Amino acid sequence: MIEIKDIYKAFGDNHVINGISADFKPGMNNLIIGSSGSGKTVLLKCMVGLHEPEKGSVLYDRRDFTRMSFEERIEIRKEIGMLFQGSALFDSMTVEENVMFPLNMFTQWDRKEKLERVNFCLERVNLARTNKLFPAELSGGMKKRVGIARAISMQPKYLFVDEPNSGLDPKTAIVIDELINEITDEYNTTTVVVTHDMNSVMGIGDHIIYLYSGKKWWEGSNKDIAHTDNKELNEFVFASKFTQAAREKL
Repeated sequence: MIEIKDIYKAFGDNHVINGISADFKPGMNNLIIGSSGSGKTVLLKCMVGLHEPEKGSVLYDRRDFTRMSFEERIEIRKEIGMLFQGSALFDSMTVEENVMFPLNMFTQWDRKEKLERVNFCLERVNLARTNKLFPAELSGGMKKRVGIARAISMQPKYLFVDEPNSGLDPKTAIVIDELINEITDEYNTTTVVVTHDMNSVMGIGDHIIYLYSGKKWWEGSNKDIAHTDNKELNEFVFASKFTQAAREKL
């Protein structure tokens, strides 16, 4: 479980996050949604230590990450997997080397153990026998799946995913959503997904927080979202005629 308590983050005079608190539970797809500039990715980066909040706490199973030393944070980071927007694969490394990278950084395993784990993760994302390919030889969806394989290579308790469906066609986006959902359920992972994809919201949104002007404006599930009277959330989620028509059927 991850708890964030009264998080504030500013860049100069730009106050991006303004007192956000929320709980993210294991075995659930916890989604952070909001329009561009609402603070979604900044909040995620505060949670993993890429930004330091001015105020507030981030707790991993009651361990206060924001007040840890650098060495203590390293131990928590070993329990974290992250899929970056755009996958962030190393172009000069093969698929195998990309997935093995965290294992080289954080474990003392021998080569055989690492390779077994890499192959397991690649099989898990349906990319067996792609070990020797380079990122330039992969489609967008395959790159995302390699990114997921790398993110789960350390068997993380906590999985962070930033815009997993960015740049993907609708069919591939559904595959990625289903994969994230399966991994979350199988390993009881505390999964936090930043997204603006309404298909993801309605498909896998077990727990959703909606940010508006840097504040938590609404909280609920994908089942609740169709019946909310929150004006800003409705304007965001049901902006198109297609989603408005879909809502009427729920």
